Amino acid sequence: MAVSSSSIQSAHLASATGTTLYDKLNSVWHERALQVFLFIVLAHWAEHLVQAYQIYVMGWPRPIANGILGLWYPWLIKSELLHYLYALVMLIGLWVLRKGFSGKARTWWTIALVIQFWHHIEHLLLITQATLHHNLFGRPVPMSVLQFFFPRVELHLFYNSIVFIPMVIGMYYHMFPAEGEATQDTCTCAWHKGLARVQEA
Repeated sequence: MAVSSSSIQSAHLASATGTTLYDKLNSVWHERALQVFLFIVLAHWAEHLVQAYQIYVMGWPRPIANGILGLWYPWLIKSELLHYLYALVMLIGLWVLRKGFSGKARTWWTIALVIQFWHHIEHLLLITQATLHHNLFGRPVPMSVLQFFFPRVELHLFYNSIVFIPMVIGMYYHMFPAEGEATQDTCTCAWHKGLARVQEA
C-alpha cells in the first residue's frame, strides 16, 4: 500500500509538534501566529504612512500630524510608552516565531530581528528619558541616537522599512521554500503544504 506525501507530512508535523505554547506557535499554530503578527505590523505601518501623508500631502504641521489614532487620541500617540510597547511586541514576535523558520527564510527573519533589536534600543532610550524627565543634552524632547541626525517621522519610517523588508523576504522563502528546504519546517505555512491540506479535505 502506497503512502501519500501529505500523510508523510502530517506524520512529520505531528511528531515535530511539542506541547508547550512556544512549540505550538512554531509548528501547528505558526501559520495563524504569523497572520496575526503581520496584521499588527501592517496596522502600525498604516499609522506611519497616514502620518507621512498628513505632513507631505495635506501640509499639516508635524505636532498635529499624528496618524489615524492620533485624530481621536493625540495624547496616546505622543506617549513614548505606546511606541516602546510596539517596538517590544515586534521584538518578541520576531524572536518567538523565528524557530518556525529554516534555511534562507530564517536568515532573512534573523536580519529583521537584529535590526528590530536596535530599533527597540532606540525606543528604550526614548522611554527612559520620558520617564526620568531628563532628555539627552538638554533637548526639549526625548531623543534617540539617530534622531540627532534625522527627523523623527522620517527616521521611524526608515526603521520600519528596514525591519519590514527582510521580514517579508523571510516570509516569502518560508511560504515558497527552495527544494532542499521544503521539508525542514514543521508548520503548514509553505504553499505546497497548504494545497495538500485542501486536497485532503
